[in-house]
Amino acid sequence: MADDTLVQAVSRALDEAPERNFRETVDLAINLRDLDLNDPSKRIDEGVVLPAGTGQDTQIVVFATGETALRAEDVADKVLSPDELEELGDDSDAAKDLADETDFFVAEASMMQNIGRYLGTVLGPRGKMPTPLQPEDDVVETVNRMKNTVQLRSRDRRTFHTRVGADDMSADEISDNIDVIIRRLEANLEKGPLNIDSIYVKTTMGPAVEVNA
Repeated sequence: MADDTLVQAVSRALDEAPERNFRETVDLAINLRDLDLNDPSKRIDEGVVLPAGTGQDTQIVVFATGETALRAEDVADKVLSPDELEELGDDSDAAKDLADETDFFVAEASMMQNIGRYLGTVLGPRGKMPTPLQPEDDVVETVNRMKNTVQLRSRDRRTFHTRVGADDMSADEISDNIDVIIRRLEANLEKGPLNIDSIYVKTTMGPAVEVNA
């Protein structure tokens, strides 16, 4: 459970956000320090499951065949067959559009080689290569978990952002999400919390409020 200081920071960010006639995303800005991000091994790039959910629709595309494809149709936004994968490989504009509008891709492990062949140059640079689905994995469970997942990705920048909720979620829910992200970062950074310079939380159009991690 998040501490009171974190809850207070989130509450302030929500309270100080101007009224809007649309649902705003709540984002976290993370500033790193004392890291050589030119070294890819030092960069942050991992998915984190948020306990209270993302507060937004997450677009998920599954590459699958047979029964897995049938089951995926109930939970994924789109299910693509090997033939459709090959067609995408011949249409770079369609492939780029799909990559840009999709949050996560899942693919049967047997299709990963062809995905690399046909879509590697599109998905790779975007950090969106699919999560491989092994024969024993449950596609429904995998997709539902990903609906509550955000990707932490710093690339070579010291400052990066991630979604932590929506403005109609409670401060406690958003704080619990942030707490999980901070703990994951501290566990994976070379010097733990010493590599975190500062963290700010804000709604899409609202002011940034510093989080004291």
